[in-house]
Amino acid sequence: MKQGEPVLAESSEMPALRAKIDALDAELIALLAKRSGLIDQAARIKLREKLPARIDSRVEEVAANASRLATEHGLDPLLADQLWRLMMEHFIAQEERALAKGRT
Repeated sequence: MKQGEPVLAESSEMPALRAKIDALDAELIALLAKRSGLIDQAARIKLREKLPARIDSRVEEVAANASRLATEHGLDPLLADQLWRLMMEHFIAQEERALAKGRT
């Protein structure tokens, strides 16, 4: 522990809550890894079908879906939109690298 950080009381519920958050983070990472695998599959299909990595209408569709689902689950839709757009940019770059590699 760093000097000046708050000290939790022995009766604090915070350690148990942090453990749940850490477990959920592990699940989220596993899901993102699965999504990354699906992106690899999409890149192979796009290479074969001569499609670009970025399809703007699909980007907007995915962002809208994320915002809608966030609202349905009581999550800030702006947060979902920002997270998904960041994630999509990363995965589009992943597809672009795969497409470039496949064309050489």
